[in-house]
Amino acid sequence: MPSPYRAIFALPGTKRFSAAGLLGRMPLSMMGIGIVTMVSQLTGRYGLAGALSATVALSAALIGPQISRLVDRHGQRRVLRPATVISLVAVTGLLLCAKYTAPDWTLFACAALVGCVPSVGSMIRSRWAALYGDVPRQLHTAYSFESVLDEVCFVFGPIISIGLSTVWFPEAGPLLAGCFLAAGVFWLTSQRATEPVPHPREQHSPGSALRARGLQVLVATFVATGAIFGSIDVVTVAYAEDLGHKSMASVVLAIYATGSCLAGALFGLLHFKGAPAPRWLLGVVTMAVSMIPLQLVGNLPILAVALFVAGLSVAPTMITTMALVEQHVPRAKLTEGMTWVSTGLSVGVALGSSVAGWVIDAAGADAGYAVPGVSGAVAVLVGLLGYRRLKRPVPQRGGSTDEQATEGYAGRAGHTDGQAEEQRSLA
Repeated sequence: MPSPYRAIFALPGTKRFSAAGLLGRMPLSMMGIGIVTMVSQLTGRYGLAGALSATVALSAALIGPQISRLVDRHGQRRVLRPATVISLVAVTGLLLCAKYTAPDWTLFACAALVGCVPSVGSMIRSRWAALYGDVPRQLHTAYSFESVLDEVCFVFGPIISIGLSTVWFPEAGPLLAGCFLAAGVFWLTSQRATEPVPHPREQHSPGSALRARGLQVLVATFVATGAIFGSIDVVTVAYAEDLGHKSMASVVLAIYATGSCLAGALFGLLHFKGAPAPRWLLGVVTMAVSMIPLQLVGNLPILAVALFVAGLSVAPTMITTMALVEQHVPRAKLTEGMTWVSTGLSVGVALGSSVAGWVIDAAGADAGYAVPGVSGAVAVLVGLLGYRRLKRPVPQRGGSTDEQATEGYAGRAGHTDGQAEEQRSLA
């Protein structure tokens, strides 16, 4: 690794919890597309497939922030394990109902409980924040690395999920996604030394982290951004099937993620001065503009090139978003704040996949790429309207809550003041 990435792994336990997070996040890229592939193969109904995927995303959007709020108060181990068990039981029910052609309502009932899955990415980033919250350069590199791992999931996840479901049996993709979730969460929660210290109820200010005006802008913008991702997944599978190469959809989506992965890795090596808000808005605009070439593609190779270019703006925008969450949300609610961003994406994925499925059923796969195009335009509009809020960070990170969190973590992890100075020198 380049030296900035080596530096963030100097502290003990960092490699283990990051690896566990990689496993736990694989379902993020596998479950939705796996359900779409499974249901479309078993029933041939893309509308139903997209609606089920949207149900999973919407339930995750509703339940995820509540799980993260409980994590902030009670700790990761006590909350994540029972939540994961509920999600795994629901996945099992969904696969059985799909396999044995149960009524549609049973599929939706199971899909609604699948969303009890915890936001593993937020849990990992909160661990990095507990370690490097006072070392901005290190934290930027850590967030960049996690965004690269997110994209690694999206490189390999769709390939594995679609490949297994088309070559082996239709339920194979979602089944393996559930296995990854169980392995990742239970391994992560077994690592107590790096777990952030929970903040009891009395340390929390009243209300949700979503009361922060800057966070509201980020979440609203990422609803539209999520619609880009959700619609691209569904439309690409249908488009590849129309061309007689459905299994190649996973390769095309992997190329999309590869562009984001490479951009995120490079972004983590850079050190930026000045406020992150202008970089964030530039990233949102670039994502929207990159949707225009998708309207003109005529075959899979050209589509792959267009998606690779589109992916170059994804990871840098996500990394900058997490930096803005740090500025606008108090540390005692950081996990919840990060999860709200994921919630915005989940809601957008739900909307995008549903609308894309209906458009495909009504007008064909070629017309489906209009959905991410419109979604990108909406993201830019919301970002522009709320930009002034993002330029005024809220001074909520200081005070007794942060001091208690810092002291508590130092006591559990065994760091001394001298080691803290050594961390700063690494930056």
